[in-house]
Amino acid sequence: MASRLNPYISFGGDARKAMEFYKEVFGGTLVLNTFGEFGQQDAPQADQIMHAMLETPSGFTLMASDTPPGMNVTRGDNISVSLSGDDAAALRGYWEKLSAGGSVSVPLEKQMWGDVFGMCTDRFGIPWMVNISESQG
Repeated sequence: MASRLNPYISFGGDARKAMEFYKEVFGGTLVLNTFGEFGQQDAPQADQIMHAMLETPSGFTLMASDTPPGMNVTRGDNISVSLSGDDAAALRGYWEKLSAGGSVSVPLEKQMWGDVFGMCTDRFGIPWMVNISESQG
């Protein structure tokens, strides 16, 4: 898999409706995963979206999630740039450069879904998410 760069939108509980709307607009394949599917079956947000991905026939990729409890969502400030793929060396290199001089909100480390993931804000105030998938080869 090549590395991918795309917008990632955070929602305050309506990610499913928003992503279904974007699917109507752009077409394509929509995959929705809930918090309950990732071990939080008894949590109040179990049916909310932990990760959604829309891939369109035009080559667009849009990702989104509902924000977990305790994290705020402000419309207009709820979009990050996502870098993902399985080229660990390249993605770690991007992470090091993007986080240098910025701030790290989630360290780049193994997560409950099995991938290595981190979140940072670069020195220009742009929020980034980096996800390194386990190699399928």
